[in-house]
Amino acid sequence: MRAMKPPRERESAALRQARKGWRIQYVDSASSIRLAEQALARAEPGGDRPAEAWALLTRGFHRMRYVSPREGAAELRRAQQCFARLSDRRGEILATVGVARCEWMEGRFRESLDELLPLRAEALAVLRHEERAMFLNGIAGCYSAMAQSAQAFAYMYEALRESSAVRDHGFDVVLYCNLAHELYQLGDYYEALSYLKEGIARSDRLHNARLASVLRTNRVVCLTDLERAGEALADIEAVLALPGEAERRGPSGPAYETMAIAALRAGELALGRELLQRAREALPHERLPDARVELVVGEAELLARQGDPQRAVECLEAARPLQTEGLSLRAQCLYFQRLADLHEALGHTPEALRHMHTWQQLHTERARLASQARYQAASLQTELLRLQHERDEIDARQRATERAKAELEAINLQLQQKVREVEALQAELQQRAVRDALTGLFNRRHLNDVLPSMLALAQRDGQPLAMVIIDLDHFKAVNDEYGHQAGDVVLRAFGELLHRRMRKSDVACRYGGEEFCLLLPRTSAVAARRKVEGLLKEWRGASFDFPSGRLASATFSAGVADTAVVAASPEALLNAADRCALQAKRLGRNRVVVADVP
Repeated sequence: MRAMKPPRERESAALRQARKGWRIQYVDSASSIRLAEQALARAEPGGDRPAEAWALLTRGFHRMRYVSPREGAAELRRAQQCFARLSDRRGEILATVGVARCEWMEGRFRESLDELLPLRAEALAVLRHEERAMFLNGIAGCYSAMAQSAQAFAYMYEALRESSAVRDHGFDVVLYCNLAHELYQLGDYYEALSYLKEGIARSDRLHNARLASVLRTNRVVCLTDLERAGEALADIEAVLALPGEAERRGPSGPAYETMAIAALRAGELALGRELLQRAREALPHERLPDARVELVVGEAELLARQGDPQRAVECLEAARPLQTEGLSLRAQCLYFQRLADLHEALGHTPEALRHMHTWQQLHTERARLASQARYQAASLQTELLRLQHERDEIDARQRATERAKAELEAINLQLQQKVREVEALQAELQQRAVRDALTGLFNRRHLNDVLPSMLALAQRDGQPLAMVIIDLDHFKAVNDEYGHQAGDVVLRAFGELLHRRMRKSDVACRYGGEEFCLLLPRTSAVAARRKVEGLLKEWRGASFDFPSGRLASATFSAGVADTAVVAASPEALLNAADRCALQAKRLGRNRVVVADVP
């Protein structure tokens, strides 16, 4: 049953303050806790129980993030008791979400999930949009920590949809951050970076330094693991420049150990040493296992950079007891890869091979989980059918009693929830399977899937099929002179050009790096050349302004082949177009070469 909101005129000033503090906790964390404290001061103990309950709820979530999960849980249990006395199930469930989150932060993932799952149907009926998103995100975090990524993704995408109607409350930014975290744990760094870019852009509208810190720290992780630690230095500087909070301790503090590893690998030893010192000072407070292992890896990294690989190995070997339950596969991979590298540098070949073998096993498991998350939709479909069957059985029963009606309602709620989970996961997986994230064009996998069928159709109809390979000229020079972000801008712009100029029947793919491939049905090589020369003319007129300078013009080299002049097989057609593109580059670039056409 939905919680009834008291009439507006009955709300006290303290209650209005407390509720506002709750609403803006992600938008402006400092103002949120200030309003909660003011509401508690105005509400005499036991005199204004609604105000006291909402203020305790807000303060509990704040202390969970900024002090410690233990202190946060104590406040949240007080809030639970207040809401229970008021018969306010909405507030009571929200306090339970907070308590479960505290358990999660202490590594008790199963206990946290056991708190939340029995409340799922009631929570989705009673809570409001962003509150439902918080509840769903809590379940997702538990599944994530238990390495059940498919379930975690399903709940996170559903939570993102729930928060979309109230984006100004800031919780959607939290979800972008969490989605990115789950993606990079599975090794999908580029997709994670796209979510982080969106989250950071939206966080700029908020007054929440801690959330901005976590987003940028996650981007540091992605860039470091992609061996682009130098690019992460800007994010480290931004995190260190963020305004301080009134309470700087607690498990949600800046991940100095993560930033230290990036700084050291970027060659910034002084900065890395300073960040490690800050991480050591934070160590006495409760931290998740990943943070403890990253600190040890950072210490070893510093010793190695200072020319003492033997002590670095000893530092890592002494940390074996840290390999505890709750440690992510990414953190384990980080640990064993560094240990193997150091043994190799010392000439300890057997030890290096042993640790590299462990790393390979962990990496394989990480890839398996990523694959499981990608294709887990099938198992969700099976559960969906099971729920449908149960609903049909209940529908057929006599509905004379209230108990039968309650059962039907519960099954319907489960079915609707599972439908949303499946739709969200399937839509996301389908797009990721065939689309290039940067340009929005199809990817090479899609090309391999459609080329044989398009070729067979062309042969059956007696119509030509043209293939074009396009290679952007001097693209490496663009990256070297203007930076990788500039290169991404150029690639996106070329993708947009192809989107505008291609017919609906054409297939445009990003073939790899700066190479693109076009499939043009019912088009001869001569007609394809005219079309590609038109693209080249328009591309020459493009210009780009970057912080480091201006790119006045751009060109490409292209090769064209069609089924009328090349042996009719996918490989022959592709190889012919590729050879022509290579010939175009040898002839001086900025041109189109056609196979076997004078």
